[in-house]
Amino acid sequence: MIARSIYISKSGDGRRVDVYLTARFPIFSRSAYARWLKEGLVMRDGRPLKPSSILRLGDVIHIYIPSIAPDTPEPPVPHIIHEDDRLIAVSKPSGMLCHPSGHRFAWGLIGIMKRARPKSKVDLVHRLDRETSGVMLLSKDREANAWMKKVFRERRARKIYKAIARGIIPWDEKEVNVPIGLVPGSEVNLRRGVNHDDGAPSKTVVKVLQRLEQHTLVSCRIFTGRTHQIRVHMDHIGFPLLGDKLYGQPDAVFIHHLDHGDDAWVRQRVGFPRHALHAWTLSVPHLNNQLLTMRAPLPDDMVEIVEGERPAWAGEE
Repeated sequence: MIARSIYISKSGDGRRVDVYLTARFPIFSRSAYARWLKEGLVMRDGRPLKPSSILRLGDVIHIYIPSIAPDTPEPPVPHIIHEDDRLIAVSKPSGMLCHPSGHRFAWGLIGIMKRARPKSKVDLVHRLDRETSGVMLLSKDREANAWMKKVFRERRARKIYKAIARGIIPWDEKEVNVPIGLVPGSEVNLRRGVNHDDGAPSKTVVKVLQRLEQHTLVSCRIFTGRTHQIRVHMDHIGFPLLGDKLYGQPDAVFIHHLDHGDDAWVRQRVGFPRHALHAWTLSVPHLNNQLLTMRAPLPDDMVEIVEGERPAWAGEE
């Protein structure tokens, strides 16, 4: 079995390991952790820890407990688009988390890259959600991380996505400039929408790249970074993304997906295993004052849709 490595921070300094694990992973009881500790499933420096062992700041413990430790091999390092002594950019595949959340183990990009570059202080600069593929920028030292986060915060990063929309878009370009906020009354608390009362300003410019038989390939340049921005804006203008389970669908579709996964009922309604959104181009000012532009080619699953459908006319000649 592969171990899960945990770095002990200030919150764990001076605590018994059984108490720490119960607080860190509350899916199991303290007595369960005590039993697994006695079975040798938690190690430090190659030696099993006892339930009463005291943790110290900077310790690294290795956990072999099922559901907390990984039960599948570590995914390969994603394709590296750019790397220098300060920054590294990869093409994140759809399905990979940037940073795992929750208590049960899931492989995440940040952990994979930390292990791939152990001599650097690798950290995320920004995030993409699990289903979105494309350019992900990481820093290799703290100064670079602070610099790049400031660039994103000040909206000096130029971000262009490619997406496949459901339906044939008749126009060539449209600016969508409407505020985004939570949708009152939705059964799904993740759902965002146009909210003129409490929403945050958001702007996306959508350009048609290719009209297909049933869908449209578009580019979306975002000037703000709101949660689900492109998905909300595309739904708002009547062309939700192919494969989107949350937008352009009744709440029942997303709720069914949470309860039952991507079964035949969900697949029939959304038409694609994931929302067809790809972070295509990212341009940022580097710490060396030069403009750095990174691009991730369209992934195979989206290419199959684009190349598999006959071109469609926007209208009659």
